[in-house]
Amino acid sequence: MSNKTSSSIIALLAGVAIGVGLGILFAPDKGSKTREKIKEGLDDLKDQAKTQWSNLEDETKEKFSKTKDELKETVDDLLSNSSYKAEEAITFLEEKLAELKKQNAKLQK
Repeated sequence: MSNKTSSSIIALLAGVAIGVGLGILFAPDKGSKTREKIKEGLDDLKDQAKTQWSNLEDETKEKFSKTKDELKETVDDLLSNSSYKAEEAITFLEEKLAELKKQNAKLQK
């Protein structure tokens, strides 16, 4: 979770809690109405937290998906380069072997 996102979630939750508290203090009603207001405030808070959590989950999945794709691409590039380098090494060794065979043939005459 990024610092910015977690700070936003904390600020949102704190703002809702403060708003509910001030609403209760400045609009006193019967106990049943006050409890209903508190319940509604908590329900709103719960809905907002679920939304934030869902957004955070989506962002995280997207980031991991991008990272996975980038890693796969990097591995594919490395394998391709390794294959190319192996071909170069084989060609070099074949050339050296041919030279050694020529030198050996001259020495055996």
